[in-house]
Amino acid sequence: MKKEENIIVDKSYKFSLRIIKLFRFVNKNKNEYVLSKQVLRSGTSVGALIQEAMHAESNADFIHKLSISLKEAYETQYWLRLLHDSDIINEKSSNSILKDCTEIIKILTSIINTSKSKIK
Repeated sequence: MKKEENIIVDKSYKFSLRIIKLFRFVNKNKNEYVLSKQVLRSGTSVGALIQEAMHAESNADFIHKLSISLKEAYETQYWLRLLHDSDIINEKSSNSILKDCTEIIKILTSIINTSKSKIK
């Protein structure tokens, strides 16, 4: 039996995989460990928090977990921009992964706003 598709769960998981690959690349090929570790932590936290939210104890808990995930996505965006602007990753790679991050931010914002409006 196929599990019901959840766009944000799927996108955040795939994003985490991209972040892990980016981390490996930057460590191996650029010998950069500090920024890459930061982006690894925040980038993989996005999906982990979304997964937690899927099993929230209440609507408020759901919104809270997604809000933390949103903060992590914004932090990830920051580290990705630093990696690009410091010439550690190229423009093409940067644009591609930043596009995914921005899409996740938009989806999370929409889900949070919709969930908040349903509570009121």
